[in-house]
Amino acid sequence: MTAELIAQHQLTPEEYQKIVDILGREPSYTELGIFSVMWSEHCSYKSSRVHLKKLPTRGKLVVQGPGENAGIIDIGDGWVIAFKIESHNHPSFIEPFQGAATGVGGILRDIFTMGARPIAVLDSLRFGRLDDPETGARNRRIVNGVVSGIAHYGNCFGVPTVGGECIFERCYDGNPLVNVFALGVCRKEDVFYAKAAGVGNPVIYVGARTGRDGIHGASMASAEFTEESKQKRPNVQVGDPFMEKLLLEACLEAMKTGAIVGIQDMGAAGLTCSTCEMGSRGGVGIEIELDRVPQRAAGMQAYEIMLSESQERMLLVAARGREEEVFEVFRKWGLEAAQIGVVTDDGKLRVRHHGEIVAEIPNRELADEAPLYNRPHTAPPCAPRQPERPIEAGVQEALPTLLAAPDICSKRWIWQQYDYQVRTNTVAGPGAEAAIIRIKETGTSVAMSLDGNGRYCYLSPREGAMLAVAECCRNLSTVGAKPVAATNCLNFGNPERPEIMAQLVEAIEGMADACRFFDTPITGGNVSLYNETLGEGIYPTPVIGVVGLLPTAPPVSIHFQNAGRTVMLLGGIGSSDDVRFGSTQYAKEIVGQLWGLPPLLDMEYEQRVQYAIRRILEEGLAESAHDLSDGGLAVTLAECCFGPAEIGAQIEIVSHLRPEVLAFHEAPSRILISTADPKRVTAIAEKYEIEAPVVGVTIEKGLEIRQRTVTLGSWEIAALKSTFERAFESYVR
Repeated sequence: MTAELIAQHQLTPEEYQKIVDILGREPSYTELGIFSVMWSEHCSYKSSRVHLKKLPTRGKLVVQGPGENAGIIDIGDGWVIAFKIESHNHPSFIEPFQGAATGVGGILRDIFTMGARPIAVLDSLRFGRLDDPETGARNRRIVNGVVSGIAHYGNCFGVPTVGGECIFERCYDGNPLVNVFALGVCRKEDVFYAKAAGVGNPVIYVGARTGRDGIHGASMASAEFTEESKQKRPNVQVGDPFMEKLLLEACLEAMKTGAIVGIQDMGAAGLTCSTCEMGSRGGVGIEIELDRVPQRAAGMQAYEIMLSESQERMLLVAARGREEEVFEVFRKWGLEAAQIGVVTDDGKLRVRHHGEIVAEIPNRELADEAPLYNRPHTAPPCAPRQPERPIEAGVQEALPTLLAAPDICSKRWIWQQYDYQVRTNTVAGPGAEAAIIRIKETGTSVAMSLDGNGRYCYLSPREGAMLAVAECCRNLSTVGAKPVAATNCLNFGNPERPEIMAQLVEAIEGMADACRFFDTPITGGNVSLYNETLGEGIYPTPVIGVVGLLPTAPPVSIHFQNAGRTVMLLGGIGSSDDVRFGSTQYAKEIVGQLWGLPPLLDMEYEQRVQYAIRRILEEGLAESAHDLSDGGLAVTLAECCFGPAEIGAQIEIVSHLRPEVLAFHEAPSRILISTADPKRVTAIAEKYEIEAPVVGVTIEKGLEIRQRTVTLGSWEIAALKSTFERAFESYVR
């Protein structure tokens, strides 16, 4: 083993020495490859695991927390939901269509590996600037490829893509983020785990044949992008959603036979990961013979078979003597199934090829004892505290500009490519405050929301992460759901740089504080590091996905429904100074700068606002409800006017804030509602000790905002709506 070969496998000299110490000898070439993927950042979380322990993971509804393929919570009546979010960032830059498609395929397998049928997908996307002279064409190609890939896989598989978010920043020019969330449902007694057990039990490979695609995919996802990254296209997997649909049905049917002891999908690190992790979790060994592995390429070496990340494959441990029951199910669905090994009692992963032992490694040391690093961290990079030039723009001109901004404008072009109604469970889909899926077998629905704000987190990783949790919980509360659990995807740059590691540490700590406060334990998730291109990192982008529960019923709309209704602002007008205003969409799009700090969050006040809106909705007092976030009050008002009837509003506010700050600041803990019974709403607000000023009335036509009788802006709804609806398509064409 040369130093060059070790470095090519992204192992440090110290890590290599640890391998030698574990084995008591030099590793074989195949063993070197196996260690390199299992000890990669992508698989081992060696830079983040120390800090991930700070996250709250337990709760009264949590059935399974971190450590399995997906988290599980109890939703009552004997039913559970399994959910998780994963990243496929690096592959989606190199080959956008397949990178995104296989990201969807991978997270769906995580769900049905647990015994749950997938019923919903959401995606959180980050891209570079679409209009940049140098990178715009490439970024548009990536957007088109990623969206097409997500649509292709989800639509063909038959799972609705019901929501998400899509943001554009310069820092994502060379490093897009593709985070995919999936959720499934099953009976509590039907949950399965990725644990091998029973010495002598057969190890069975099912699904697609193994090829050379995806080799070293996990390692690729653990390194920065360089000029040579385009050569890594062979490291991107190729997906087949129709094969995955068959695999889903076959696996769920095989589970019902009672012949399955444990099951694991072959995701990152492929056959290597599934064998050693199942063995380690069960405290047993696994011995496999690679000649028995179904292969679609001739002459594959042991190294290639073990590291391939070919898609649509699973590994099962069956009860000895019941193999034929499993084979019969997979034959029925037209899928290959082959016994490739057996469970042993020595705790080792033993790999044979052509009768020769090519790898023999202790499972626990391989799967669970990768080197852990408490990397040095200093302080996150600081942005200027004040803008470089004065903030000047009228509200009249700024609102249409913001409604056309890439982050804010309608993403209809994206979600109309998704089948968000398949399986007929979608209560609220794309464009709603939160996605809602009904559980047909019960009277319960599940609400889901994803949120993350890289600008906020760049200015303050701790506060930005806390704001993301609060925003997600507020989205759920605004549709009447009680937030109950969460999953996260932590997207950051190179952790070997102390200032980047500081961003990660502070974001985790902020997220932990907020999740603990809002009682939304983290049941699992994903860490994606080394999101850098040519030494330039992304904004710290922790994405949080929160799920909530509510009775199945028609959801409240974000749109005004009738003229003559009172418009109230739960949580109050809020406040912002110039420092806190620098993180807003107004600062980004109108001023063209980023400075200061994110909006200030008071978690106790936020919680009271959420209690209040849930009570208001429970009593049927709100005809519409929409939380304030990107673009602040003016953008939220405009969006509330974009319903089919284009009901408008006349708003008059008494405030000491400058007009542009009043209209566009993004202070949290605010929800805009329209109501026919403002007295009862006021009574509820008083009970929870929150502000709820009347700010106006809905009208038949138009939107007008006044401050102390001075008109800040007056607009025709149709013109604003056209701007909002048509902008995005002009960017991507």
